[in-house]
Amino acid sequence: MQGLLLSLSLLASAAVGALAADELNIDVTLPVECERKTQKGDKINVHYKGTLQSDGSKFDASYDRGTPFSFKLGGGQVIKGWDEGLLDMCIGEKRTLTVPPSYGYGQRAIGSIPAGSTLIFETELMGIDGVPKPESIVTKPATDSPASTASEEAEEATQKVGEKVASVVKEAAEAAKTVIADTDDTQEHNEL
Repeated sequence: MQGLLLSLSLLASAAVGALAADELNIDVTLPVECERKTQKGDKINVHYKGTLQSDGSKFDASYDRGTPFSFKLGGGQVIKGWDEGLLDMCIGEKRTLTVPPSYGYGQRAIGSIPAGSTLIFETELMGIDGVPKPESIVTKPATDSPASTASEEAEEATQKVGEKVASVVKEAAEAAKTVIADTDDTQEHNEL
């Protein structure tokens, strides 16, 4: 019985870990105030450095070329982690994106990036085509950033998933007790 409960508990823990590991993480490292944030359909200019989470090795950087990378946001021209992770961003803002395989290249190897890799991108929004660059960049406290809210929401969602998994494990344990009690004909069944 204890073995069954331990197995169910380990399975539940693994499920919660897998759910959390498959999430795009957005960490706003330099929050900026602005009137106009990036939106789907914007052509944006981004400086970035990409590294592998597994060993920290750099696989690409626009900084090395001296020119920001330009693309249409939300148009599928880049990985899903960028299309989603660079939304609602101000010019001058910096973010670190932790991109799991499901938001990156999946199980395909691309150049020096192994299949199934989690990628880390340090990004800086340099401009939005058609939007004037601000005369000065006004930073704001990190606690007011959208990423902090997203992080709090993620923690709350993780807690809810954990509570749901614990509830399912408890129900499974109760069901296992009933099955064991019902199949044990040598006892009087008054221990439940």
